[in-house]
Amino acid sequence: MLVKIKGKIEFSPEDVTKKHKNQSSWKRVAMIRTDCELDRYYSWFIKKRFNLELNRTLRGSHVTFISDKLDKDVFDQASAIFNKKEIDFYIDIEPRSNGQHWWLRVYCPEAESIREVMGLNREPYFGLHLTLGYTNEKTIQHSEYILRQCKKFELISNEPRKLLNEHEIKIFNSIQ
Repeated sequence: MLVKIKGKIEFSPEDVTKKHKNQSSWKRVAMIRTDCELDRYYSWFIKKRFNLELNRTLRGSHVTFISDKLDKDVFDQASAIFNKKEIDFYIDIEPRSNGQHWWLRVYCPEAESIREVMGLNREPYFGLHLTLGYTNEKTIQHSEYILRQCKKFELISNEPRKLLNEHEIKIFNSIQ
């Protein structure tokens, strides 16, 4: 099942690490920001259920849809058109992990189209996702154990990514 969420596109977010600063001369970044703190919500459940504390993402709840080497003029033109634009995306409610990182799958045809018109592949290298958090050297073994148990007891499926139109989509509207 997917849930529809609204976000806002942000081109060239603030560099928050030395790595970001070092790559900023050649790497272009755009993301979808949310105010929902969904990453913290899921992390809280993972901590309560599995006693696994995830480290927080530095940029809060977001979906990075461009993190590529890209011509500056092309990037700036797209930024002039799409920056601060509201955008809908869909999250798969089932958490995923590789043992070190935990995330939710994301579907966003509009972000994929923006990538495509900028000359990039529709799908980023790591796929669209919303990072919930990550482990460190102290908790990695516990995280890997939790992932194995979740798969063993089918708390997390091993299904490959499905197409957007193959999902049931829930839309929650707030009362105005």
